[in-house]
Amino acid sequence: MSADIRDDLGGSGLILASGSASRQAMLEAAGVRFKVEKPDVDERALEAEMAGAEPEEIAQALSAAKAAAVSALHPDTPVLGSDSLVEVEGRRFDKPASREQAAEHLRFFSGKTMTLHSAAALAVEGRIVWVGSDFARLRVRDLSEEFIAAYLDAEWPAVSYCVGVFRIEGPGVQLFASVMGDQFTVLGMPLLQVLAALREQAILPE
Repeated sequence: MSADIRDDLGGSGLILASGSASRQAMLEAAGVRFKVEKPDVDERALEAEMAGAEPEEIAQALSAAKAAAVSALHPDTPVLGSDSLVEVEGRRFDKPASREQAAEHLRFFSGKTMTLHSAAALAVEGRIVWVGSDFARLRVRDLSEEFIAAYLDAEWPAVSYCVGVFRIEGPGVQLFASVMGDQFTVLGMPLLQVLAALREQAILPE
């Protein structure tokens, strides 16, 4: 690891291969120092290649692809990739491409149970050394057209970057009647598993 990278990172030496504000906030709150570099990965193409695979497997593969892509550029620095997928009644959902699509997603989610799969992968010296994942189930309450319109007035385009069209730490919590699962998984990353992996790789102290 080069001295300039080590100094910039306060000694932690980690790159987060994700532009997600919630993932960055989780690591910051946990006291993990890192830099951010968004990966150049065609997520939709990878998903198409894995058609028929389980959502958990796809989320893990996307996380590993992101970590590997950035690690190829910075082989001397550990890289953490992460991804989340939403499944509702057997249908998989990605981030909405437009406000209109976001409204369509919310209409479909209304009154149903959403399964959120969050995964992460760690690359060291260009090699994937760890992959983990978890899931949460979120019961969406019945959403009126009036609520959907007002919600998107307040949250668009911020939620265009969010699978499931919500930020649970913000007004998105109003979408749900109940939540079953780890809070970090709901936020988009299995943080406790990630921290354990960072300790195992001596990126964080034991």
